[in-house]
Amino acid sequence: MASGRTLPRAHAWYRAEDGSLFEVVAVDEQDASVELQYQDGTLEELDLEAWDELGARPISGPPGRELAEGLAELYGEEAAP
Repeated sequence: MASGRTLPRAHAWYRAEDGSLFEVVAVDEQDASVELQYQDGTLEELDLEAWDELGARPISGPPGRELAEGLAELYGEEAAP
C-alpha cells in the first residue's frame, strides 16, 4: 500500500467528481480494494488506484436519508448505517 494514502471509511457516504453518490460498504487493506454501493443498489469493487481517481469527497449522506432514518426509528426498524 502506498504511504500517505488516505483510505475511505466503511459505512461513510461520498460524492464522486461526476456527482454520483455512494456508500463505502467495505475496505480491504490487505487486498487493497474498496467496495461501493451506489444509491440505485449497484455494487462496485475498486482497487485503491481507481478509488484515488474517483476524486470522492465525504458527505453526510444522500438527500432524504435523515427522513428515512427518522421513520425507521419511529417504527422501530433498523436504519442502514
